[in-house]
Amino acid sequence: MSRRLTIVLISVAALVVVVVGVNVAKGMMMKKFMGMNAGQAQTVTTAKVVGSDWQPQIVAIGSLRAVRGVDVTTELAGLVRSIHFKSGDTAKEGQVLVELNADSDRAQLEALNAAADLSQTTLKRDEIQYEDQAISKAQLDGDVADLKNRRAQAAAQAAIVAKKTIRAPFSGRLGITTVNPGQYLNAGDKLVSLQQSDPIYVDFKLPQRDLASVRVGQDVAVTTDAHVGRVFHGTINAIDSRVDNSTRNFQAEATVENHDGALVAGMFGRVAIASGEQQHYLTVPQTAITYNPYGATVFLVKPHPRATPGGAQLEAQQAFVTLGPTRGDQIAVLTGIKDGDTIVTSGQLKLRNGALIAEDNSVQPKNDANPTPQEH
Repeated sequence: MSRRLTIVLISVAALVVVVVGVNVAKGMMMKKFMGMNAGQAQTVTTAKVVGSDWQPQIVAIGSLRAVRGVDVTTELAGLVRSIHFKSGDTAKEGQVLVELNADSDRAQLEALNAAADLSQTTLKRDEIQYEDQAISKAQLDGDVADLKNRRAQAAAQAAIVAKKTIRAPFSGRLGITTVNPGQYLNAGDKLVSLQQSDPIYVDFKLPQRDLASVRVGQDVAVTTDAHVGRVFHGTINAIDSRVDNSTRNFQAEATVENHDGALVAGMFGRVAIASGEQQHYLTVPQTAITYNPYGATVFLVKPHPRATPGGAQLEAQQAFVTLGPTRGDQIAVLTGIKDGDTIVTSGQLKLRNGALIAEDNSVQPKNDANPTPQEH
């Protein structure tokens, strides 16, 4: 038993020695690795912090809507006799667009007009007889009522005849039609779309926090990807009287100039509203900001206190910052840095406070206040 106990103790001791040796070797290798990395400079891009004047803006996505737009329809059923426009034409108010067959309606109108003329002749004859006291006042009143009834019937029939000629309710641009002569149309069938788009409305929604910053008469600038680089100007002409209780957004309407018809109803546009006076901010590329649970930080570029000839001359110092509004690729920094500071704009993930750095600004991250998307 003593021999077995001795063997077990020796085995346990050997195992402990092996484990301790492995941990000691691991620690020595880690220290060696950290020591090697401590003196290795990390390549980063840098930029100077500069101040710039910003015009605060409220930005939204809106939909373009014609000032007046309608699908022209027929009020009565009938057979298409003739079409007086082409798809895409510009129509004037009152212009004849489509004529339906109204031969039977016109014939009935002539019959009713003839009946009204007869009633009027009868009334005149009875008026003479009434003066001679040959007929009663009741018969004369009946003649007057009959004449009014005949005229009313003729007017109703004339309205039916007029409805068989469809006219443009206002001036505008016509869409594409699929109606052809000889086609039978039911009441309410669409003939063509008519849109009046000069000027044009843009409807957009904003969060309720911006309600106090938006007012009627305020200038807006509208851009769309259909006309890259072009800005359309307009003014706000209406603000909705309520805030949507499901989204907490309110709707506004602006009128935008569209003399050349470049904007078309149904398009979307980006709406920018100047809000307040210009502000002066320190701006940096958004890539320079590092976000963590403790706040936003940047790495400042500082001279290395123990720099040697031929060695690293710069180090990174982490600084907490307070951020402001964004504009394109830029972000405003309210506190934490000052004008003229040099900061790291890319490569922060491999940095720690006091890390040695080497600048390489051959390729810089985007820093455009008004970037435009590029399609390749």
